[in-house]
Amino acid sequence: KIYETVGNKIEAVFVSGTDFGAQNGPFISKDSYRELFKPYHIKVNKWIHDNTDWKTFMHSCGAIYDLIPEFIDAGFDILNPVQISAAGMDPAKLKSEYGKDITFWGGGIDTQKTLPFGTPEQVKEEAKRLIDIFSPGGGFVFNAIHNIQAGVPVDNIIAMFEVVREYR
Repeated sequence: KIYETVGNKIEAVFVSGTDFGAQNGPFISKDSYRELFKPYHIKVNKWIHDNTDWKTFMHSCGAIYDLIPEFIDAGFDILNPVQISAAGMDPAKLKSEYGKDITFWGGGIDTQKTLPFGTPEQVKEEAKRLIDIFSPGGGFVFNAIHNIQAGVPVDNIIAMFEVVREYR
């Protein structure tokens, strides 16, 4: 129904917002994902890819490293938020293992520690380091790991945007 209304005027569509991970590991086993979610994800992603020019976008917080190959196999093009602060979510390993197969939309700054509690210089250093890791070869859209919460120093937000502007 979305396609009937907008056609190919959009570039990406949000397909799944199910969080499959917690801080220390996934909420679901690979076998359970394959049984309960993957058939639906494959069906929806296949229809979208067969009938539109859209990229498919999925959201899942947490330590989902072991599930990423399943998401790629299910046809997802974009992963968000890329919670590099969760267990096993090393940015360099994510990029080297999966960077050619999925776009990382996020992972640009830690919103649990650095952005709210770091200095502007620490924010800049982390954002630059993560851009340098995720950007080569494409497949990266800068975004904070998650939403910016109340109480984050304005100077830190400005520092983050300055780095993004610099790297454009």
